[in-house]
Amino acid sequence: MDDSILNSIKIAIGLNVEDDAFDQELLMLINSVLMTLQQIGVGPQDELFHIEDSSKTWSDYLDEPVELPMVKNYIAIRVRLIFDPPQSSSLDQALRQEIAEYEWRMNLKVDDYHVEDSKEEGE
Repeated sequence: MDDSILNSIKIAIGLNVEDDAFDQELLMLINSVLMTLQQIGVGPQDELFHIEDSSKTWSDYLDEPVELPMVKNYIAIRVRLIFDPPQSSSLDQALRQEIAEYEWRMNLKVDDYHVEDSKEEGE
C-alpha cells in the first residue's frame, strides 16, 4: 500500500496514481484541509504541515496510527466534495454529515488531549 498522502488521496477519489494532470489542484485542496485539521488541533501544531508532491507520507504527518484512518477519510471526503462533487444531493448531504461527524470526533480527541495535559501539569 502506498503511504504517500497525495497518491492515497488520488486513489480514494478514483484517480490513477500515474495520472498527474490534476496534481497541482489536488495539492492545493489537500493542503487546505491539512490547515483546517491543524486549526482544530489535529496533526503537527508547531508548524504548518504541507505537501508539495507525492514524497510526503502519512507517517510524516501523523504519528497516531489509531487516528490515521479517520484523518485519511476526512481529507479524502473534503477533497472529493470540491474536486468532484456528487451529482446526487442525498450523497452530497451524506458526505457532509460524515465530515461533520469526523470533525466532532476529532474535536473530542483533541479536547481529551488537553484535559490529560492539564492533569499532568497539575501533578
